[in-house]
Amino acid sequence: MTAYHLRGVALPESEPVELWVENGVISTGPVADAETLCSRGWIIPGLVDAHCHVGLGPKGPVELAEALNQAETERDAGVLLLRDAGSPIDTRSFDENEDVPHIIRAGRHLARPKRYIPMLGLELEDESMLPDAVAEQAALGDGWVKLVGDWIDRGTGDLAPLWSDGVLTEAISVAHAAGARVTAHVFGEDALAGLINAGIDCLEHGTGLTEGAIEQMVAHGTSLVPTLINIENFPSIAEGASRYPRYAAHMLDLHARVGSTVRAAIDAGIPIFAGTDAGGGIAHGRIVDEVLSLRAAGMSAHDALGAACWDARAWLGQRNLQHGASADLLVYDVDPRTDLAALRRPAHTLLRGKRHG
Repeated sequence: MTAYHLRGVALPESEPVELWVENGVISTGPVADAETLCSRGWIIPGLVDAHCHVGLGPKGPVELAEALNQAETERDAGVLLLRDAGSPIDTRSFDENEDVPHIIRAGRHLARPKRYIPMLGLELEDESMLPDAVAEQAALGDGWVKLVGDWIDRGTGDLAPLWSDGVLTEAISVAHAAGARVTAHVFGEDALAGLINAGIDCLEHGTGLTEGAIEQMVAHGTSLVPTLINIENFPSIAEGASRYPRYAAHMLDLHARVGSTVRAAIDAGIPIFAGTDAGGGIAHGRIVDEVLSLRAAGMSAHDALGAACWDARAWLGQRNLQHGASADLLVYDVDPRTDLAALRRPAHTLLRGKRHG
């Protein structure tokens, strides 16, 4: 493998650096016969999509070859680390493929019968099965477990929680004892208190966040991945749910106030990370759109980029531009914080020390 030498300004520190890449890792000391890849520019760790579904397509689970194509699409968009927030297929064989982004998996979604998208989750006949199911998914995943916190209840015609508070507390304790963190899909308001008070580590979407729920999240240290480009689909979801007028109206209301909801979470200091919800109705490779949406919601350009880069990597337990870290990095001709759209145009992409563009 070719060794490389890079000189530029490293972000987020904004300090001049010289880095070398050898055998797929970063070195802060000289490497003999290294090819100079750049003598100027802005160097950042690889981007992160913190809510991505490799193995899921618009019609449900996909074949492994299509899942590989999805992962490569993410790589070509500069995403070199994925948190796969629930996949219906097993992609662990990708770990041997050096051309594929690093994937941190949450296993299968855990849901109740007829309370989530068919074929995607494991449907538990009784909620008492949740702790054991969490233990199983914690063993199969990469330190994360994914719950479906709420979904439409066709009996009530609106969003409703899937789990009682007591079983959530037990299940999340089981995950933590196994060294795993827990996150949950949640659109509405009613499931929030039970999830947060049970010790959940992260919420996905969080469109129903109230002032009280935000205060609870701050107190518990709960993170948020708002998937803003996915929330753009709420009007079409509502349009297709005319049989359930309460649910449709609720989804439209959540969509209408998402900007103020996320802004309140930002102002409260909740840790927020960028995730697209790629797979299903969202195309892969759209992380820059999510970064721009976070900026529009009120994040500074620095923090919006960090939410999809250095901050997200640290949150997921991954190293940045440090000696000995995997050489997963991007180089830009301009400071991307001055023009976030420039994130679409890296001058160089290195994944495990190998050039991809």
